[in-house]
Amino acid sequence: MRTIIKTIINGAAVAVAALFVASCDNSPKFTITGEITQAKDSMLYLDHMALEGVKVIDSLRLDEAGHFDFSVIAPKDAPDFYRLRIYDQIINLAVDSTETITVKADYKNMAEGYTIEGNDNCQKIKELTIKQMDLQARAQQVANDPLLTGDAPGDSIFRMLNTYKAEICRDYIYKDPLKASSYFALFQGIAVNNAYILVFDPQRHLDDVKPFQAVATSWKQFYPESPRSQNLETIAVEGLKTKKIVEQQNKGFEIDSSKVSEVTLIDVPLADATGRIRHLTELKGKVVLLDFHLFSADESPARILMLREIYNKYHDRGFEIYQVSLDQDDHFWKTQTHSLPWINVRDTEGKNSMFYLNSAPGVPCSFIISRDNVVVMSASQIKNLDADIAKFL
Repeated sequence: MRTIIKTIINGAAVAVAALFVASCDNSPKFTITGEITQAKDSMLYLDHMALEGVKVIDSLRLDEAGHFDFSVIAPKDAPDFYRLRIYDQIINLAVDSTETITVKADYKNMAEGYTIEGNDNCQKIKELTIKQMDLQARAQQVANDPLLTGDAPGDSIFRMLNTYKAEICRDYIYKDPLKASSYFALFQGIAVNNAYILVFDPQRHLDDVKPFQAVATSWKQFYPESPRSQNLETIAVEGLKTKKIVEQQNKGFEIDSSKVSEVTLIDVPLADATGRIRHLTELKGKVVLLDFHLFSADESPARILMLREIYNKYHDRGFEIYQVSLDQDDHFWKTQTHSLPWINVRDTEGKNSMFYLNSAPGVPCSFIISRDNVVVMSASQIKNLDADIAKFL
């Protein structure tokens, strides 16, 4: 009996303590409330769009009326980003502080037909989202057009992107770079034929550094402690480095006939994860494996393990790997290659790049390059990679 009483008392003490802690949580909060109709029994999720990735922070099952109410600790250092989600229907939100944001929508057209009050940035983000959806639809229509062949679809989509970027820079980013909607605009993208294309990509298009600089400068001034400000600054700085390297290379590109050497290797400069331009011809004097690779492919882990074994076996004898990733996702590629000991570069054009199309019959595939920069074995000639590399060491 004493044990039972003691257990009850201890349990009550824990409950009181928990209630006390909850009552002492006076952290400022923001509220997201509203209704989503035609979604009875659906799970509504509130996601935090953190720098580290998407995090579910709350959820509820909608009733007949579709009412919801979320209360979350407010951002401290800078505006932050959230989204409401049912299945693949998404409403993007920006939160400044302790405001109350009211959202009303019908599930059938939730992603673009919603109304929103309580934060001007959220309305701007809605405008940007609708523009992005329209761009994606038009780009996919071009990609599916049977009358367009060769480079025509890619050229048309490229022109669409340039027109879109000019509009977004003029009407949103340069107009008020401090707004959360301007930050949001920098990270838009479209999916075309399962390929994800960043709208603004400063590593691929040098002019895209400018809008990143504009937002980074404003955020760094007004939100100096925010990780988002620091991330913007890093992206802008890396973009400037790449731009400077390319500009210097372009200025110095002069052909001096007295210095031309006979090289049968086509050299295309590509950037590694740090932004440094790496040339195949720089590896003259080594036996090189030129390897085209997709880290997103199912067979990637096994292939990387095989290449590690070969690299460890022959590296000390003058062997190097120059691996060209055709992955679309820059962050994913950097994560996958972080611990690899050989040279890793990425062709941002992916399988559409002229480097790939002019060189490789498929992916993955490899070429062996001799110490004097000559391609000595093509992908179709390699039968046993380990043994074939050893022949030229």
